[in-house]
Amino acid sequence: MSRRQKDPLRLVTTEERRFLERLSRSQSQPAAHVARAKALLAVADGHSYTAAARTAGYRVGDTVASLVRCFNVAGLNALDPGHGGGTPASYGVAETERILAEVRRRPEQQDDGTATWSLSLLKQALRRASDGLPHVSTYTLQRILHEAGYSWQKNRSWCETGQVKRKRKTGTVTVTDPDAVAKKT
Repeated sequence: MSRRQKDPLRLVTTEERRFLERLSRSQSQPAAHVARAKALLAVADGHSYTAAARTAGYRVGDTVASLVRCFNVAGLNALDPGHGGGTPASYGVAETERILAEVRRRPEQQDDGTATWSLSLLKQALRRASDGLPHVSTYTLQRILHEAGYSWQKNRSWCETGQVKRKRKTGTVTVTDPDAVAKKT
């Protein structure tokens, strides 16, 4: 005989049961959602957490107990998986908008030392700004810009071959490579 359930499943409504039954038979939904639906239906049908775990493909009944606890609080939202581990996302909507605003701003050649943004120059500008992001990485910038639909290869303008503007202590200087033509061939 199994021990008494600490947090039993609340009464499942007919709409929730219909949704869980449809989800448990689905072959196009993620397997994690299907397994959770099968476990909740087994518990709703009166099976123990251990039997429900076996039905859903889990090894232990504690997984089902945790799922039931979440379902009692959040309802069908408990079927969606939470954060899967690792470092939690540290940049929200406000920080993402700040990054995109900086990308949309045309860089000033004197202040930023460039006519177009690269990821490293964008990172430097965001870290220097008073309202910027002091710990932003190039990976974060690349991910946010990719999600926003930016592509660096299409948007970047390139300098003339053999000539480049460099930022020096005395100001911006144009540096010319005398061997540029020889290097092209």
